[in-house]
Amino acid sequence: MATESQDTTIVTGNRLAARAGAITGVGARIMRFYRGHVDNIELSVLALPTFIWYVLFAYLPMFGIIIAFVRYRPLRGANFIQSLLKSEFVGLHNFKYLFTTPDAAIVFRNTILYNIVFIILGVVVPITLAIMMSQLHSQRLAKICQTAIFLPYFLSWVVVSYFGMAFLSVNKGLINQVMSALGREPVQWYMSPQYWPFILVGVNLWKNVGYGMVLYLASIANIDTTLYEAAVVDGATKWQQVKYITLPMLKPMAIILFILSLGGIFHSDFGLFYIMPRDSGQLANVTQTIDVYVYKALMRMNNIGFASASAFLQSIFGFITIFTANYIVKKLDPERGLF
Repeated sequence: MATESQDTTIVTGNRLAARAGAITGVGARIMRFYRGHVDNIELSVLALPTFIWYVLFAYLPMFGIIIAFVRYRPLRGANFIQSLLKSEFVGLHNFKYLFTTPDAAIVFRNTILYNIVFIILGVVVPITLAIMMSQLHSQRLAKICQTAIFLPYFLSWVVVSYFGMAFLSVNKGLINQVMSALGREPVQWYMSPQYWPFILVGVNLWKNVGYGMVLYLASIANIDTTLYEAAVVDGATKWQQVKYITLPMLKPMAIILFILSLGGIFHSDFGLFYIMPRDSGQLANVTQTIDVYVYKALMRMNNIGFASASAFLQSIFGFITIFTANYIVKKLDPERGLF
């Protein structure tokens, strides 16, 4: 009897130990899972506000793309969504507006050609300035120069347009005053379209070059200094260091920014092309881009379907341009590319 009782006790103890081990094993697996994913959980929590922002302001508004395919008219006693859903469906009629207008060739020409120039200069000039800033020995002078170059980026186009007026005004403009002092006739800048391609390119470069310069400066700061030290030991000059170390190291950043900038080749800066020329009718042939033309049409005809269709087309064209550019870059260099 004692032996049977002992056997029963041993069996019961083994079962309890097995259950305790199972519970401990489950707890251990939970702890391992938590420890393995705690970093992901923390990063997910940090990314949650950004995710919510994109859902509210980037994805939900995509519902409004319906406006591009309807003739929207506000209905009395109805809210925006009710009016939108009850609007007449017109298919691709709103999209034809951009291509059938007499100014379509001028509008597309200005938009694309200006952006090509902006993209090329937006790569070459910031890289050049970043390399020059990185070569300054005085940190104080470097900070002053960087601030002076980056500051215009934060100015609104309204402020910039008044700066332009201070230089280009017929009677009190600085340029005309200098020309008068030199015995030359003043120029009606806001009525002389031949000068404005250069003015627009120069103003855009002055305002935006600082942003690109800072990005390339950050890339230069991350280059391993031992590479330059080894180059100096081998007798490399400053130009050779830039050519064989700095420029190759900046190549990935330049490619990414180049591809991203191509996505906006069918968009234009409304402030640059509308506010800066002060909506001068004499400059329409050289300042009228897709965005400016659609804005004027919207104000004239009060048809937001045209504006929505234009924005949708610009996004589609930009999407195709980015993928095409990335495909070409990956073919030329499989290690590069945005995705």
